[in-house]
Amino acid sequence: MKYHHQNLSQRMAFAGLFVLLLPILSPHLFSPLSRSYPSLFSEWNAPKPRHLPLLKAALDRHIPVRQKNELWSPLPYQGWKPCIEPTTIHTLPTKSQGYIQVFLDGGLNQQRMGICDAVAVAKILNATLVIPHLEVNAVWQDTSSFADIFDVEHFIDTLSHDVAIVKEPPSDYWWSTREYYATGIRAMRIKTAPVHGSADWYLENVLPVLQSYGIAAIAPFSHRLAFDKLPPNIQRLRCKVNFHALTFVPHIRVLGDALVNRLRHPFEKFHTSGTGFLKDRMNDTESEGSGKFVVLHLRFDKDMAAHSSCDFGGGKAERLALAKYRQLLWQGRVLNSQFTDEALRKQGRCPLTPEEIGLLLAALGFSNSTRLYLASHKVYGGEARISALKKLFPLVDHKKSLASAEELAKVDGKASLLAAVDYYVSLQSDIFISASPGNMHNALVGHRAYLNLKTIRPNMVMLGPLFLNKSMEWPEFQDAVLSGHKSRQGQIRLRKESQSIYTYPIPDCSCQS
Repeated sequence: MKYHHQNLSQRMAFAGLFVLLLPILSPHLFSPLSRSYPSLFSEWNAPKPRHLPLLKAALDRHIPVRQKNELWSPLPYQGWKPCIEPTTIHTLPTKSQGYIQVFLDGGLNQQRMGICDAVAVAKILNATLVIPHLEVNAVWQDTSSFADIFDVEHFIDTLSHDVAIVKEPPSDYWWSTREYYATGIRAMRIKTAPVHGSADWYLENVLPVLQSYGIAAIAPFSHRLAFDKLPPNIQRLRCKVNFHALTFVPHIRVLGDALVNRLRHPFEKFHTSGTGFLKDRMNDTESEGSGKFVVLHLRFDKDMAAHSSCDFGGGKAERLALAKYRQLLWQGRVLNSQFTDEALRKQGRCPLTPEEIGLLLAALGFSNSTRLYLASHKVYGGEARISALKKLFPLVDHKKSLASAEELAKVDGKASLLAAVDYYVSLQSDIFISASPGNMHNALVGHRAYLNLKTIRPNMVMLGPLFLNKSMEWPEFQDAVLSGHKSRQGQIRLRKESQSIYTYPIPDCSCQS
């Protein structure tokens, strides 16, 4: 009996030690903000396909040649051309009102919009802009600066006739740093900039600070400039910044070009050595050089899944895990959680799963030989969740499948730089499609509209009820998808009042011809 108690005590001790060490050995299972990893439940209880009859039919689909040709054909000219130069040319005033600093939070694409707004505000105030400061992302802990992502010299040169820009404040203002403004209330810091503030607000509230102190720091500065009631020249300047002044640093462009080249010129054989990657191609023919590819931005991460409050087929364990995560991050402040899964799907509020986006692509006419590049390829649920998509489209690639560790060394582990590579590749693709709206979706929809490039926008309101109908057969599903997406492939949409100029750049950034 004594031996039994000792043995039991030892087992309990080992079990306790294992529980203590598990967070150290596998920290991602216990970190509420570990968004780059799938949850424990989603890995161990991988959901089965939710639309198996459609999936089986899609695997045997036949696509008419005419449908393929229409799908891959470029957008016709739609009567608009880029217009970014001001209607009235003005030289820069000889005397600046002072220096403007802005501190930008959010991810890459949110910061990109903030940079454009900062240039516009500097123009409105006749101020000199200090290269914007990018805040450290709270989740990814990415410390990348403006100069780590964007070509500073190109940025300054492109805007040299529009706005004065400096890399750092002059020595007289050496103290004007992010740390300085974080340690107390400062008269030079503007904390009250309203969301979508007007030009008059900046003239009335920021200009006096500039005139008094010679410098003004605006923080926070995200969505702080209105989209409406601004002079046409200011709107065109925002477009000039977004589409021409903001280019990525050379090593991002070089890596992006290499990925695009490998997507357009598929290799029949690969040579690898250690961490090295293919250095030469074999059996590369001229016909392969005409290869086309689609960029798919899945955006099916844990945040998206939890915040949507939708059911994704992972069973009770997954629902509980997402509910706990949702409560931890948003403390119940999620409107969708008040609705049932069916109601949310009918309203088009549920992000498409990899399986559903695969069925959408198949119904649109993409064959199983289509080359897909996954932007932001880490998916909630891991490989199990993406397996149905890969059955439909075996030629799936992403950064790490196309590039070597050495090539990725400068960007690996840096969320903003990785996003920049994906943005660059997305802009070069024949077709871009995003499974769910978001900052990257909005930025690329606008950029590709400006360049008249094909971009497919899923009709979420139509697709929700389709996927709820478990008796629908493939021909009916395909007809509904084709009908619902005829006008969602990059056709010009004029910006309406209060809509973002970065998502809808026409007519502000273009002229009819």
